[in-house]
Amino acid sequence: MLLVALNLRAAVTSLGALLDEIRDGLGLSGAMAGLVTTLPTIAFAGLGALTPWLVRRWPAARVLVVAMLALTVGQVLRVVTGSAAVFVLTSALALAGIAVANILLPMLVKQHFPHRTGLVTGAYTMALTVGTTVAAASAVPIAHAFGSWRAGLGAWAGLAALAVLPWVPLALRTRAARRTATPAVAAARPARVQPARTRLGWAMAVYFGAQSLSGYAIMGWLAQLFRDAGYAPEAAGLLLAGVTALGVPVALMMPTLAGRLPTLRPLVLSLTAFSTAAYVGLALAPHGLAPLWVLLLALGQGAFPLILTTIGLRARTAEGTVALSAFAQSTGYVIAALGPLLVGILYEATGGWTAPIGFLVVALAVQTAAGLVIARPRHIEDER
Repeated sequence: MLLVALNLRAAVTSLGALLDEIRDGLGLSGAMAGLVTTLPTIAFAGLGALTPWLVRRWPAARVLVVAMLALTVGQVLRVVTGSAAVFVLTSALALAGIAVANILLPMLVKQHFPHRTGLVTGAYTMALTVGTTVAAASAVPIAHAFGSWRAGLGAWAGLAALAVLPWVPLALRTRAARRTATPAVAAARPARVQPARTRLGWAMAVYFGAQSLSGYAIMGWLAQLFRDAGYAPEAAGLLLAGVTALGVPVALMMPTLAGRLPTLRPLVLSLTAFSTAAYVGLALAPHGLAPLWVLLLALGQGAFPLILTTIGLRARTAEGTVALSAFAQSTGYVIAALGPLLVGILYEATGGWTAPIGFLVVALAVQTAAGLVIARPRHIEDER
């Protein structure tokens, strides 16, 4: 699971770090480059929704093996092509693998570690954060060392291939078990869970979407904000990296805290307070106390590991977990796609950061309202 989690953003952040070189190398137009940078949220929203259908037909371990193979093959093919169109298509193949794995991991945690959900979720969320940071930081140095952007982008295919190997024996065992299952066992499967028909499901989706919206907006625009405040480009980049780096211990601790508390209300409100303080600080004094705002942003972004943990806490069964995970993430990523776009539009229209930050504060208020709904312990299987 940790090997899989390391791969869940590397293919995305390494591309972002090398986008200028890729545009020059393949002759990507501005529109094509925009499509490439928007592909992750499109894939995560659209293809993630198909995962429960896949799991109902094949064992989860087999689906994960195919997903990771798609990620591996997609990353290899996109660095050997000279065609912009093929690059986009093979990137979509790689992202399809990530989209399915995104949904499967909470289910697999519930299935294999039902009494250690918080601990394992924290560990894989931390691994995801580490993979994100390392890929973003090392893609350019790798490209420079080998003299080509293709090396900096393709290196992560090896990590994806490595993540496949431990799952192959389990996939073969589950295949044999599926063949020998009796009709009575098949008939005893629980009824399909439909989160879209429940208040809890929609609250989870809105919370996931609102926190992802702010996360993508921060990743896309925080460095520009600091550059506008007077920081050199290198320093602005380091401050942005600080948000991700400081998020590693937060990702590890948050699921454990969530699993021990009788209600998530204190965590939801604390995360809101951290993010609010950071936004106010960025609006009023972006240069003077920048390290403090970075720390507060990292704490506020603890909403991401919190919602991933809550997916497992709000479902009794593996089937309920994958259904809730698919709905919350696929719907949430549709909401998240608006973040960088609207922040960019507001920034360009106003020439400053007051309006974009105000938009993020409104999104935070929506996130908090949804968070208070999901804070009370209950299960998706009981919702009607």
